[in-house]
Amino acid sequence: FIVGVRYAFNNAPPPPPPAPAVVPPAPTAARTYLVFFDWDGAALTGRSREIVAEAAQASTHVQTTRIEVNGYTDNSAAQPGPRGQQYNLGLSLRRADSVKAELIRDGVPASAIGVQGYGEARPLVPTGPDTREPQNRRVEIILH
Repeated sequence: FIVGVRYAFNNAPPPPPPAPAVVPPAPTAARTYLVFFDWDGAALTGRSREIVAEAAQASTHVQTTRIEVNGYTDNSAAQPGPRGQQYNLGLSLRRADSVKAELIRDGVPASAIGVQGYGEARPLVPTGPDTREPQNRRVEIILH
């Protein structure tokens, strides 16, 4: 019968358990609000003001880093040709500016709002040339 003894010098302790995996929070999806306008107009209606107020309130309840206010027009114009496109670009900016002013009245800091006018570019509803499409005459308020 054989008896043995084993002794290990400088034996390292077992490795620590692996650290739990840290999963970063999923980025929140941007919230978008749409405000529609009459043909060749930049004035807000009562319903438009309600939508802007909703967006302003949401920006205080959700972690918002920036607010985009993007204006658009349909491809019909008060003036024909390239002048019409330039006119629509200016009109889209006036629409975005009127929404920005309303957001500020509703308590959103002006420094948090970026404004852009896109004119006839990026229609919500594709149409033929010189078409009055109410859904393309809009401002998008995007909370990031």
